[in-house]
Amino acid sequence: MFTFAAAVFFLVITPGPGVLSAAGVGAAFGFRAGLRYLLGLFLGSNMVALAVVSGLAALILADPIIRTLLFVASTAYLLYLALRIAFAGAKLAFIAAHSQPGILAGVMLQAINPKAYAVNTSFFSGFPIWEGALASEVLWKFVVMNLVWIPIHLAWLWFGGALKKMDLEPHVQRRINFAMAASMLLVVILAALSALR
Repeated sequence: MFTFAAAVFFLVITPGPGVLSAAGVGAAFGFRAGLRYLLGLFLGSNMVALAVVSGLAALILADPIIRTLLFVASTAYLLYLALRIAFAGAKLAFIAAHSQPGILAGVMLQAINPKAYAVNTSFFSGFPIWEGALASEVLWKFVVMNLVWIPIHLAWLWFGGALKKMDLEPHVQRRINFAMAASMLLVVILAALSALR
């Protein structure tokens, strides 16, 4: 169980669309305002996990045309977000937004987030805990995943809110934007490499 919890921690804490967008909402609107969006990310993350566990994701992704279309759409969206972040200039803009995203925006981001599918597939297909007790194992994995997921995403949201309160120099803000964009591009590259296998 410890190995599984450690894997969850390291796979969830690494920059991906969910944590970067949580930080972006925090930077744009503050911690309290970002809690609704975080609830959407949470619901979306668990919906993706259920789709993976139930086999629905595998069934949908078994069709090469649908899989390719979803991959191209999600990769294009993540690339678009990375470019918006990188070229935001001297304004902190993890994900620039003019209106506060709500629960639905969080759910929708997770629905097209390739990292969410890859990570959940890894969680549920790997790390066996109890042989012959699949239902108990799945239940415990959901519990552990959410016990790790919630504080990490709250921390990223807080981080974004804390950056909002700081009056950072323009060159520092640009560097943060480039680092976040590079992280997002890394997620896109890893998703592309995974799809090519």
